[in-house]
Amino acid sequence: MLQFSDWCDSNDGQVGNHFRRVMTGRPADLATGIQATAAIIPGHYASEEHVARALRRLGKIAAAKLIEGKLPTTKAIRSGDLGEIFATEWIDTDSGGYHAPIKRLRWKDHRNMAMRGEDVIGILQNPQTQRLFFLKTEAKSRATLTAQVVAEARANLDKDGGLPSGHALTFISARLLELGNEPLADALDDALLKHGISSANVKHLLFTFSGNSPEAMLSASLQAYPGAFIQWGIGLHVDGHSASIGAIYDQVITNANNA
Repeated sequence: MLQFSDWCDSNDGQVGNHFRRVMTGRPADLATGIQATAAIIPGHYASEEHVARALRRLGKIAAAKLIEGKLPTTKAIRSGDLGEIFATEWIDTDSGGYHAPIKRLRWKDHRNMAMRGEDVIGILQNPQTQRLFFLKTEAKSRATLTAQVVAEARANLDKDGGLPSGHALTFISARLLELGNEPLADALDDALLKHGISSANVKHLLFTFSGNSPEAMLSASLQAYPGAFIQWGIGLHVDGHSASIGAIYDQVITNANNA
């Protein structure tokens, strides 16, 4: 998992009932962030078992080709994918117990196509009651973040009455069954098909990755939000956004060939 504190400083704030955090990459530690991010990216595109099997059966060169063949090659798709990857990693490490149960990019139709639907859904299960809580997430990655992009993310979070869509939850449930996690798949199906999902069990996460500071835009969006869902606005600010994306994916390829 990616530890943002190893290479970022955080600034937290409350905006009404909502939470805002801006993580700013420290220039002196950017190389650490690039290396750490490159290390976790292959697992978002291919399972560890698949890569290990290719390595065992076909050797290092073939395993490297497997990884490289799944990586996007266009700047726009790399940027979007990385925003989703960062959001997923933040949920798993810093959200206080939510977990993204699948790495969605493994099921892309094509490496240079964006996936449809909610970017990420974090899930927290109460160990006593088995009750599920959801973190509906929209991730945006831009070299220069604008208020319009933040507004687009806000609109996407508001779809389906602010609840996770049935399509997205069914997709997760099917993937969990394929991965052998029947208890969580059953709990998702029960929530969707038997009990229904209460708005009280849902929070929203608007995650941005940008080359400019998102603080004012996230704060304004949270301040203006008129709905009842608790909102988290999390922004990752890295100077040289585009260059850092290129360096990260280059490092992934280097790592694969040197493994």
